[in-house]
Amino acid sequence: MKFFYRRSAARTFVGAVMLALLPAIAYAQCGGASWYALTSKTASGERMNPAAFTAAHRSLPFGTKVKVINRRNGQAVTVRINDRGPFVKGRILDLSKAAAEKLGFLRAGLTQVCLEALD
Repeated sequence: MKFFYRRSAARTFVGAVMLALLPAIAYAQCGGASWYALTSKTASGERMNPAAFTAAHRSLPFGTKVKVINRRNGQAVTVRINDRGPFVKGRILDLSKAAAEKLGFLRAGLTQVCLEALD
């Protein structure tokens, strides 16, 4: 039970820190991320390029630049939102293959990330 309490307390602390930073950050979110490498058209109308640093998000406007940090290894990348999704519970972002490779989770397929929209 102690482990659960400590983990919950740590999550509460991280959540409080994120809330404290919200006035300085336009948009911040943490959750699951996956990657995809299709070459079909995206919701924005452009063709998906697996070699580009792009991502799909449910609500951020197309063209928004987002800094994504892999919570497991600290790697970061900046991507541009050009598609809608993911539509899987618990996931907040679908990244291009190139972005997933830079973040170091290409082989795993899924990871935990935090993102912040840049100005």
